[in-house]
Amino acid sequence: MKIKFNLFAILFFGLLIISTSCSDDDNDEKDTEKPTITINYNGGFPLACEQLERGQTYTFKAKVTDNFALAAYSIDIHNNFDHHTHDDQEGDCDHHADKNAVNPLLILNNYTISEDLKSYEISVDINIPNGIDTGDYHCQFSVTDQTGWQSQTSVDIKIIE
Repeated sequence: MKIKFNLFAILFFGLLIISTSCSDDDNDEKDTEKPTITINYNGGFPLACEQLERGQTYTFKAKVTDNFALAAYSIDIHNNFDHHTHDDQEGDCDHHADKNAVNPLLILNNYTISEDLKSYEISVDINIPNGIDTGDYHCQFSVTDQTGWQSQTSVDIKIIE
């Protein structure tokens, strides 16, 4: 009886393994790649160490691509008064002295990309208000594809009078 039970268990688990490993979507290509994002092209903005004047409006631009389909992107502008860094910082900008924020600029805007596009140029107008603190800031672009992979890039910028 013990032999019959062991044989039954082996056959049951064997069929279970075969049935779960042979799904219909085995022929579907899996998305295993993160999307790409760059501002380092003719027209990309802002580049590392860019100086933005208070009271002006700028068009922030980046190119994003994915091997399947893009889903969303975001733009994050925050103060860097403590001189923290992000992993992909480019350029070596001169920093002002550390300071405490009084009225810093903080922008976190999220956008969707429709129509299953594989490439897209981000183009967003952003106004730099007059009353915000001048100094060191970060501009970070993030992009997400339809399967959830995400990439980001960040640059140091300065807001001046």
